[in-house]
Parts: sequence; C-alpha cells; structure tokens
Amino acid sequence: MKIYDYNGKANIIGPQIKSIRKREKLSQDILAAKMQLNNIEISQKVISRIEKQERFVTDYELVAFSKVLGISIYELLGLEDNK
Repeated sequence: MKIYDYNGKANIIGPQIKSIRKREKLSQDILAAKMQLNNIEISQKVISRIEKQERFVTDYELVAFSKVLGISIYELLGLEDNK
C-alpha cells in the first residue's frame, strides 16, 4: 500500500520551514537559492508548496533544509530532541 499523504498533508516539516525562514528574514526565493547552492534543484514555487504541506520532501532535501537553515533534522520534524 502506497501512502501519498498523512491526514491530508504531504509533509510535516512545512510549518517549521516557514517559521524558521521568517524568523531568519529569508524570502522563499533566497531559501531556494541557498538550497540550489547545496545542489538541490528547487524553486520558490516548490518552497511555497512545501510550506503549505502540498509537496513531499525527500530525505536528501530534509538534510539540505537542516543544513541551510542551521537547525537539526529533529527540529524540522517538530521533535524536541532525538528521542
């Protein structure tokens, strides 16, 4: 059985990405550019869809978001620590 969404959402990190991006005063365009500098082909439109939880996020994108935003993967997943 393939899972295409969870409770109608395609990812769980979208709200955290949006919150951290705004806290760091980054536009979606700038975040997309930073991701591209890390060899992740992503556009502003894709960032928007991720933030709205309309697009899946791959494992390598998750790692890149963590690196670019300077936070742990656990924080992106909404977990306080690695438990």
